[in-house]
Amino acid sequence: MTERGSIIQLEGIVVDYDGFKALNNLNFIVEYNELRVVIGPNGAGKTTLLDVICGKTKPASGRVFFGERVNLIGKREDEIVSLGIGRKFQAPSIYGNLTVWENLDLSLKRSSKGVFPTLIGKSTAAEREAIAQNLETISLKDYAHTRAGSLSHGQKQWLEIGMVILQDPSLLLVDEPVAGMTDKETEQTGRLLQSLAEKHAIVVIEHDMDFVRQIARVVTVLHEGTVICEGTVEKVQADERVREIYLGRQKVAHV
Repeated sequence: MTERGSIIQLEGIVVDYDGFKALNNLNFIVEYNELRVVIGPNGAGKTTLLDVICGKTKPASGRVFFGERVNLIGKREDEIVSLGIGRKFQAPSIYGNLTVWENLDLSLKRSSKGVFPTLIGKSTAAEREAIAQNLETISLKDYAHTRAGSLSHGQKQWLEIGMVILQDPSLLLVDEPVAGMTDKETEQTGRLLQSLAEKHAIVVIEHDMDFVRQIARVVTVLHEGTVICEGTVEKVQADERVREIYLGRQKVAHV
């Protein structure tokens, strides 16, 4: 917990799809500069949780507050982005025919200038410095002028994380970042997210329990659209409901 309180707070959220409650009276709170990992079986409501925060899905009931109690319900997705919430989807969304630098430059300027003006315009010294620092952070300094489409899967994921971070979000939402990565890339992604948590609150949706152990400070377990357990990996491992519902008795040893 921090003195600043929560950066995102969901209260009593219900998302109903023709009688199926994807989220069922969900309460979820994340503090400033917290790295939170959300796990749960398929259909538990993990992605729907992110969709509600981003404004992609409108809940049937409940409240969502961001920062200094800004109500997100009813706001458009672009409005929510402008408030300081960035999202990294599972599949990397980058411009494969542009260089790594151009992708980052475009991300930095997209909101005000668009694609074409960005590519023909000149960056300011401050913008170039921001991109250079970002390249260091995402470990792509040596690939600045490499076509993004030729990067490895892991490097593409890091590039998109860098693109989101350049928009300076206070809250970063990351959906299964290490799916398809090598062990080395997975470990490096963990270090990247841990370093970013020094300046940003981060919510990570993940299935890879080895990765969860690497990065988790607090784990939230969802089942049938509601929170069934929350705490350290050790607490989650010991919780009988998690053992029965999510992990199964034979899998607990691997958490």
